[in-house]
Amino acid sequence: MSPSLSFVIPYGPRSASAASRFAHALAHREGTEVVLVGEGAVDAPRAPNVHVLSGPAGKGAAIRAALGRVTGSITVLQDADPAYSLEACDALCQPIREDRADAVFGDRSRAGLDPTLLAERAMGHVTRFVTDVSLADPLCGQRAFRTEALKSVALTSEDDAVDAEIVVKLAAQLYRLAEVPVGLETTPSRPLASQVSRLRTLMRYATVRDDADNQHEGYTTLERMDGASNYNAWLGQRFSEHLGRRVLEIGAGIGTITEKLEPGLELLIALEVERFYVDRLRNKFRGKPHVRPYLSDVALADWESLQRERLDTIVLSNVLEHIPDDASAVRRFRQILPEGGRVVVLVPALPQLFGAIDEAVGHHRRYTRDTLRQVLEGNGFALERMEWMNLVGIPGWFMNSRVMRRRSVPKFQLKVYDRFAPLFARTESRVKLPVGMSLFAVARATGGTP
Repeated sequence: MSPSLSFVIPYGPRSASAASRFAHALAHREGTEVVLVGEGAVDAPRAPNVHVLSGPAGKGAAIRAALGRVTGSITVLQDADPAYSLEACDALCQPIREDRADAVFGDRSRAGLDPTLLAERAMGHVTRFVTDVSLADPLCGQRAFRTEALKSVALTSEDDAVDAEIVVKLAAQLYRLAEVPVGLETTPSRPLASQVSRLRTLMRYATVRDDADNQHEGYTTLERMDGASNYNAWLGQRFSEHLGRRVLEIGAGIGTITEKLEPGLELLIALEVERFYVDRLRNKFRGKPHVRPYLSDVALADWESLQRERLDTIVLSNVLEHIPDDASAVRRFRQILPEGGRVVVLVPALPQLFGAIDEAVGHHRRYTRDTLRQVLEGNGFALERMEWMNLVGIPGWFMNSRVMRRRSVPKFQLKVYDRFAPLFARTESRVKLPVGMSLFAVARATGGTP
């Protein structure tokens, strides 16, 4: 029988005695396993539920090694520091057991003006600024996690910087974070080198690295666009005006538009080819059963099963240009929609704008009115409307993507643009644009077979 609770206690030569005391206190708890991991000798109790992994130097390396061993459904990361009391662990785990959180952080309640505590509070402010989490004490050395959630994030830090990395990546993947008060026996020990390492890591994620460690090039652009709340609300409103009740979104990405579409729908299937994004979608829409993330490529999807879902609308927000054979994809859409069902698409326009950002996010093309009309009307749909969108975005895209060959939209420029997005939306709702950097189209499935 697997234990329900695993304790991971990283240690070094100076913290081995504290790690040993924790292990002895936990050794006889039923349903609990203990993994001591670090460099140097440690006085571990001889018990079948206590495991010692020696060798990894550094807290980050130790935690990665331990996560390959733990089997409990909940994992507590416990600093080997006598300042902490194990009495707080039940309270830490309770929100996870009640399925109210995926990770619970201790909120150290010891007051005072000790330099270490002041430094910890300052680091907490920096962490909240970088991650947008609302935790009061995000770098506490006593934390509990749903083990599946903790194992799902790719940790790369070798040392104490892992504390910051865990918060950054759990927050980015939209896991539910909570905290509970934990008391302190004494002031926690935190060397200056540890604080510097954590600060350096936070600054790296705030500036030159995204929370996926730049492993998904297009993710930087998706993440930045996710923060353009006014622009996304504009797009969401445009799409929502043409939705039925049972919707298939193709290429849901990290759920930016999905979030705008789902209110009031009976069903929203969010199809996405990247597992990295699907995992995020599952976290984002946890507790909303009418939103169903679906991992598949368009070409390999189970279209017969999708047809049985009685879909009435298919939405593609900046996705059709990613599909190598867009005509074949549109024919698939027609085959699963009833007559009168709609496809609603937003695509990048003007081939003259194609540049480095298009390449980075995987665009195969930018459309003209004629090429978009041809791919829709030539494959079983009758065009109901086609409109230009986002005239004012053309100069910025041309400079960034064509002239300066940037691989993503600069964050500051995007924030400035988003500030004025409501004005652009109101203007474009009243004025028919002669051109734009995007095309918005709505097409109705006809009675013929494509």
